[in-house]
Order: sequence, then C-alpha cells, then structure tokens
Amino acid sequence: MAFTDAAARNAKPGDKPRKITVGGGLYLLVQPSGSKLWRYKYRVGGIEKLLALGVYPDVPLAKALKAHREARELVAQGIDPSAAKVQDKTAKRALETNSFEAIAREWLAQKTIVPTYMEKITARMEADVLPYIGSRPIADITRAELTAVLKRIQDRGAIETAHRARSEIGQVFRFAMKDDRATVDPTIALRGTLKSPEVKHFPAILDPKPLGELLRAMHGYQGDPITRAALRLAPMLFVRPGELRTARWEDFDLDAAEWRYIASKKRNHHLVPLASQAVEVLRDLLPLTGPAGFVFPGARTKHRPMSENTVNAALRRLGFPVGTVTGHGFRASARTLLAELGWRTDAIERQLAHAASGPLGGAYDRAQFLAERKRMMQAWADYLDALREDRKVIAGNFGKAA
Repeated sequence: MAFTDAAARNAKPGDKPRKITVGGGLYLLVQPSGSKLWRYKYRVGGIEKLLALGVYPDVPLAKALKAHREARELVAQGIDPSAAKVQDKTAKRALETNSFEAIAREWLAQKTIVPTYMEKITARMEADVLPYIGSRPIADITRAELTAVLKRIQDRGAIETAHRARSEIGQVFRFAMKDDRATVDPTIALRGTLKSPEVKHFPAILDPKPLGELLRAMHGYQGDPITRAALRLAPMLFVRPGELRTARWEDFDLDAAEWRYIASKKRNHHLVPLASQAVEVLRDLLPLTGPAGFVFPGARTKHRPMSENTVNAALRRLGFPVGTVTGHGFRASARTLLAELGWRTDAIERQLAHAASGPLGGAYDRAQFLAERKRMMQAWADYLDALREDRKVIAGNFGKAA
C-alpha cells in the first residue's frame, strides 16, 4: 500500500523515535516530541549515509518524494547527495557574496559622502542598475550587459543619469578588484558609447536692476519662515543650493560670524564668512530649527533637509518662471557682480569653493584671503541691501578699497 500524505499527517509519536518506511530508503522519522523528519538512507562507495530532506508538514510528501528522487539519481551516478548539497550551499553563499548587488552595497557602505548624495546614488542603483545585473556574479558581467543597462537609461532621455551610472558602476568594479572578486573594469571600454550630456547653464541675473527686483520679491515672501530664511540667505552666501539646504547648526559659529563645512563638490574644508545681515537671519531662525540638526529641515521631519526644489518652487510662486532664475544662479550673479565691483578673482573663486589660482593661492588662502573674504562678504550683503532698497549704487562703495 502506497504511503500517503494523510498517513504522514496522522502518524502519532510514541515513547521512542519510530521510522515509517516510504520506500527506496526514504522514511519518516517521528520523534517523541511530535516532530516528523524526512530522511533518506543510502550507500555510496559501500558506506551507509543519511540525508535530511526536511520537516513535515513544511515539506509535504510530494516535495519529499521529489527530493528523494533527485538524490537517488545522484547516488546512481556515484555522487554523494550530501556532499552535493554542501557544495550547492557553498556556491550559493559565494554568489551572494560576489554578486554585483552585494559588492555595490559594500562599496556604498564604506563611502564617506553627505547623506543626500548617498541617497541619490542608492536610488539610482536600485532603480536603474540592480534590477538588471544585481544578482549576477560581478566577474561574469559582460560589456554587452552593461551597455544594455546604460542604453536603457539613455533611451528614456536621462543622458546625464546614464553617465553617472556608468561612473558608479565602474567604481563598484574597481572596489571589487581590490580583493580579486573582479579582474577588470569593463566600463572603461564603454567610454564614448553614450551620448554627451547637454551642457546646462543655470539661469542667473547678472544685471543689478533686475537683481534688485528679485531681492525685493524674495524679501517680501510671506510663506513658510524656514523657506523665507533660505531665500534671504541664498543670494548673500551664494553657496551651492545643496550645501545651503543641508547646512547643520553644528557647523555655524554665530559669535565668530563663520560657517565651516565640507564643500560637496571638491570635498574640501570650506569657510563662509557671515555678514551681519546673514547672522541676523540665522539668529532669528535659531529658536525655530536649532540649536542642532538641519538649519532648514524638511516639512515632514526634522531629520531630513528641505527638498532640493523648495527654493526654486518659492521663486516660481513669486512670479519668476522656469528659466529666469534658480537658487544655483546666485553663484553666477555673485561671481560676475563682485568682479565688476573690483574684488579680486582669486578671492571670489575661493569663496565659491573653487581651487585658488596661481602659485600663491595656498598662501593667500591661509593669510590675506580670509580677511579679504570677510570684507568682501560684508560688502556683498550691503550691496544686495542697496539693490533691494533701490538706492543709488556707487560701485566704489562696495569694492575692495571701501
């Protein structure tokens, strides 16, 4: 009589373990505790062995019979199914460790970058890369596979994203090469295969009169007070928008009128001297969002910074359409107008967190540059006030000699 699932289900435990034979070396071991274990007894090379095939009812009879049949086929070929099972587990563990996704996440975990940038890289990987090559052993991934991944991104019009993805995939391969989990970086051969991204210039206002009109509109913003503070500080400090919105109170010394942080692009230490007007805005904001954490927290949680589109969206609400001005454009405005006011290019570039030019750049940065930049930042804030108040502006009053 054939063994049935009902027989397994109805098997009662006794005082001692008992075996219920199914056939072909397969049996159900019923323990006194009530647990029921599938076992297969076989011989390989004249040696008797035992293979565990699971626990009933997690492994029903049909599954146990299938596993038993596969194991018997191995025995018929002179292969020990227990050894094969260990090898399969080892191979699976190696695949999990050496898959592109596993190594990509290791690479991400050891990177020291600002959280917002980390989120962008992770999101890009999870959306555009890992679904297609994440489970593949990194050493087996071909150039053709990577080309398909990148072309898929490019074909939807995200050309810049495709270039960034290629760069990040290459970094994962080079990370894997450090311990021989990969031998080459196939992305090197992909250079030149993607379309070149369109060069975009951020809209900026370079004429004093329309800049004054913009400043008046921003000063009169009646929305969220945190956004209002960001609007007032953006033109005064002219840092990168991502650096402003992720600014943390711990990096500010309002008594010394200084903001020190790691610049996002070059990863160098950067100092922003704060004009008295900037200190005033920050002191007003301190009771609202300080004294620690993000200066400009998001609307939903204080543990994340405001959205990257918050300042630009506020500018749209003030009546400045897309293509006329952006938060990033204040950097170009400051660079152009400060030069016209007579400030040295080296001081301006250093304040923009660009590398100082010339052989004396480093020395100036340590000595004259800081004092000069402090004067420049105060003069710039005074100049913006004059434009906003529509006062007659005499350039010499805001220049280096002032």
